[in-house]
Amino acid sequence: MKQVAVLLAPGFEEGEAIVTIDILRRLHIGVELVSCAESRAVVSYHDIPMVADATLAERLDTLYDAVVLPGGPQGSVNLAANKDVVNFVAAHDAAGKLICPICSAAARVLAGNDLLKGRRYVCSGDLWQDVKNGEYVDAPVVEDGNLISGKGFGHVFDFAFTVAARLLGDEAPVRDHADHIYYRW
Repeated sequence: MKQVAVLLAPGFEEGEAIVTIDILRRLHIGVELVSCAESRAVVSYHDIPMVADATLAERLDTLYDAVVLPGGPQGSVNLAANKDVVNFVAAHDAAGKLICPICSAAARVLAGNDLLKGRRYVCSGDLWQDVKNGEYVDAPVVEDGNLISGKGFGHVFDFAFTVAARLLGDEAPVRDHADHIYYRW
């Protein structure tokens, strides 16, 4: 079974996290919520407390098939400022694992720490204007090698289904599930 780490920093966008977690788990992909704070308890952008499965400190040496980075104005700032997060993402990228930022995470976490490496990406709002180490593409989801980026919460289903399809190596079960929940993907 494929394994995914969803990195939750204080202020994370809960919709982006929850929908992605839900879709991946429905498709029998293992998901571990990883707190990027001192405790497993993390409070989201809209003050919703969540309890992660583990802290990043406990998982620094674990290699997942994919790393999902939800956005959120403060969440992505907190992810970007956390050196353990940066090293964790860099190690997964170097190993060819999927790196999956959504919303502001591509610009703040990846570009802000020189992790885009010239790849094509999408992010929310006008954050792309300050990015110098990647090529912005205005689309709901952009794939470039092992990087899958999503524009934002309004495109979270497209993002989650794309990540699932890449992890499974097969779009058929993903399309079946999208039809099952009445979503055109």
